[in-house]
Amino acid sequence: MKIVVLDGYTENPGDLSWYGLEALGELTVYDRTSTVESPLIAERLGDADVAVINKTPISRSTIDACPNLKLIAVLATGYNVVDYIYAKEKGIPVVNVPTYGTQIVGQYAVGLLLEICSHYGHHDRTVHEGKWEHNQDWCYWDFPMIELYGKTAGIIGLGRIGQSTAKILNAMSMKVLAYDAFQSEAGKQLAEYVELDELFARSDVIFLHCPLFPSTEGIINRDNIAKMKDGVILINNSRGQLVVEQDLADALNSGKVYAAGLDVVSTEPIKGDNPLLTAKNCLITPHISWAAQAARQRIMDITVENVKAFVDGNPVNMVNR
Repeated sequence: MKIVVLDGYTENPGDLSWYGLEALGELTVYDRTSTVESPLIAERLGDADVAVINKTPISRSTIDACPNLKLIAVLATGYNVVDYIYAKEKGIPVVNVPTYGTQIVGQYAVGLLLEICSHYGHHDRTVHEGKWEHNQDWCYWDFPMIELYGKTAGIIGLGRIGQSTAKILNAMSMKVLAYDAFQSEAGKQLAEYVELDELFARSDVIFLHCPLFPSTEGIINRDNIAKMKDGVILINNSRGQLVVEQDLADALNSGKVYAAGLDVVSTEPIKGDNPLLTAKNCLITPHISWAAQAARQRIMDITVENVKAFVDGNPVNMVNR
């Protein structure tokens, strides 16, 4: 069996091992191939039985050009880069890694909020630059310091990651609201389920933890921002396309939204003309919520198990069953 990893570097920049996949067949690993449709994708897959991808797109034309392809394994939870509907028509299972980053992504979301509230990085830099040494007072702060105790957080999408975030917020004595199309008993223990407009109206901080579907694309837009409190904080480390970026930039620049903490944008890597790059109080990190070594090891382990299960005739974690 031939296995080709098309973009393995972000999963394994050298601190993990591909041994588990090597034990299952003839393995070829490319660090990078392409993040857009390209003939190189089909060329590198060739007669492979298994394609392992992260952000390399697998389109209808690529599937047609690789008639030996029998499995597409995604090194992530999101699988929108794969034409999984056409893959199903061709009898090709698409499998993902649904639960690897629950804790770290929730941790990172709250970390973005804490940085906005206290500006740790900025103040550390000013100390190293000598500002504290030469300051006439025993302390100083260059931004308003925000206490979260007693404030209200709204989480859009209270699945595994949303619940992980909610647990941390509860420990910080914040009131937690949630909007989700599918309510759960576990969620009810962590948050008050409300309608979306009520969440917008009551929340001091809004977290995006929902998947990217047609119904959620652009959910943060000019009209919905108008429903929010003045001075709201937005945190997004889910999918960049959940946000209409020009609308958010306008709201940041006007002060309607006090600050945003973003680990994702609509096009990645970010484009130089993205309006959020010049917006006020906009913290942007390069899609690294998931990247702790422990989380990446879980991705590796689950991907190996996904391929093993397929070889055994019992595929698991299929998204196009």
